[in-house]
Amino acid sequence: MSPATSFPFNSVLIANRGEIAVRVIRTARALGLRTIAVYSDADRDAPHVRLADEAHHVGASPARESYLDIDRILAVATKAKAGAIHPGYGFLSERADFADACAAAGIVFVGPPAGAIRAMGDKSAAKLLMDKARVPVLRGYHGAQQEPKFLRQKAYEVGYPVLIKAAAGGGGKGMRRVEKAIDFDDALAAARREAEAAFGDGRVLIEKWIERPRHIEVQVFADSHGNVVHLFERDCSAQRRHQKVLEESPAPGMTNEVRAAMTKAAVEATRAVGYVGAGTVEFIASGEGPLKPDGFWFLEMNTRLQVEHPVTEAVTGLDLVAWQFRVAAGEKLPLAQEKISLSGHAFEARLYAEDPARGFLPSTGRLHVLRFPQDSGVRVDSGVEEGQEVSPYYDPMIAKVIVHGPTREAALDRLGRALAGTAVAGPRTNLAFLRALIAAPDVRHGRIDTGLIERELGTLAAVTAPDYAAAARAVEELLRREQARIGERAARRSNEGRSPWDATDSFSFTGGRTLPIHVQVDGASAKANVVFDASGPRATVEGQAAVDCQLIPAAGGLIAVRDAGATLVQLAGAAPVDVEHLDSDGVIVAPMHGKVLALEVAKGDRVTKGQRLVVLEAMKMEHVLHAPADGVVTEIAQEPGAQVAEGTRLIVVEADAAN
Repeated sequence: MSPATSFPFNSVLIANRGEIAVRVIRTARALGLRTIAVYSDADRDAPHVRLADEAHHVGASPARESYLDIDRILAVATKAKAGAIHPGYGFLSERADFADACAAAGIVFVGPPAGAIRAMGDKSAAKLLMDKARVPVLRGYHGAQQEPKFLRQKAYEVGYPVLIKAAAGGGGKGMRRVEKAIDFDDALAAARREAEAAFGDGRVLIEKWIERPRHIEVQVFADSHGNVVHLFERDCSAQRRHQKVLEESPAPGMTNEVRAAMTKAAVEATRAVGYVGAGTVEFIASGEGPLKPDGFWFLEMNTRLQVEHPVTEAVTGLDLVAWQFRVAAGEKLPLAQEKISLSGHAFEARLYAEDPARGFLPSTGRLHVLRFPQDSGVRVDSGVEEGQEVSPYYDPMIAKVIVHGPTREAALDRLGRALAGTAVAGPRTNLAFLRALIAAPDVRHGRIDTGLIERELGTLAAVTAPDYAAAARAVEELLRREQARIGERAARRSNEGRSPWDATDSFSFTGGRTLPIHVQVDGASAKANVVFDASGPRATVEGQAAVDCQLIPAAGGLIAVRDAGATLVQLAGAAPVDVEHLDSDGVIVAPMHGKVLALEVAKGDRVTKGQRLVVLEAMKMEHVLHAPADGVVTEIAQEPGAQVAEGTRLIVVEADAAN
């Protein structure tokens, strides 16, 4: 890649975060550009901040107070003397007013003209424009009239089922499928409320619903010299909640005839809008039967780089971000259409911090483990690292796992191995879901439509049992560490001329006995049994004996990593303390640092031997102190909730004379 010495700019500010900021920075630096990052409070320690040549704070964690604040972004760009701004995707990338503001500030916007953004940002206007350009458009109503009665009539003319869609948005918001006329009014009202809340615009359009639709998009590029090319297609039909999960190129079942028709339509759409830069023309195609040259329709145009652009890079061998910079610099497209070829097959799987079993709700928390396989055929684009927090403020994507192979089957197999070699622990993720998805027969055979995941969700998102055998090994290690702590204290007491054993030694008197305890495995309660012998604790969890695995300290416990699976284990629940807590003057002391959870007796109470007196919490585990003899409680020295140090006086029991 030649350096950017001839560019009209020598620096670029990346007005984004996460993996796309990292991606843009790498190419920009390879081109010889000075890179400028921006970050919010939540992203102070993010990889993109460290990777850039310089970084500037732009505000609080919420995106509207940082990454979406045009004035703040431009103020930083001016201060840092940025010659260009790359918006990445999301945030400001499709804001025409941002493109205008960059131009007004004399800063090159690495994206399309503001006019093209506006033209494609309004779905109704875009469909009318495409219809004039003879690009296939679904039967429906895309006009300005929005009276409910009028729209209901248009839905009747189109024929049920129909799809109500927000005119000004995307991502599935403001979208409702309507099967029958009786349901139209309620669906319309709901779609409008959602569109208004998401985009500040309640206008909708009506379209014919396509059964088993496929989502196929064409990557396009245009320069300011009138050249337009396509870089083939991507199939993005595997979606949950109208959000893409798995993308591939080329599209399964694509023929030369259909590709020629679809890419021609995409190029014509790009010309019609006066486009410059990287864009994606999206089509909906019927999934009933093979693809047909007349069986696809314009959906929308994304006027930016797409999340799934690495799939196209894998099959073409091209750097799309480098192309963006060259086009923004006023250069012609690096290659003519006949010089762009497609080789092999590629997939991208999006790894999210989310819970598939709970409707793909986002999950947050520290990434205690984040590891990917080291394979030359696997590319991982990520904006987070092991030890970082997955923030609640932004998209919960952890990484994109991209693979390439000579055939679809080979690429899919490589993706399976890559996901099997990926380990994540901390927030819940869709890793197991992705592995189940790419193993599903319909995916293996290329029979994917946008409803596949919803139809098969019960199977794909089934909750698998935790790795209890690995958890048992973690329990053993946690208890072994507890024993070591007790041993150190015993040695210290011997050096002080005192008895090495006392009431604090909770695990020293359980030799040969089975100790039932409760543990937390991935946040859920599980039963464990522990036997202490000369070699240390031996544990089973839910009946499964311990196996060798890697143990990583985290979250007050251990993470057990085995076969790329990661299981968080914490001690929790009640464990009896089989010791004599009474010393010569009847004082019962805390066996360890901890918190007084409960006092189960009061001053003046008579107690019997073995009766529960105090419950302490230490190491996420409850320790119950029992009365060692019959007697009377003469003092309560601590209250519930008190934090106590080892040896702290808790209760005084005066034993009966007979004891």
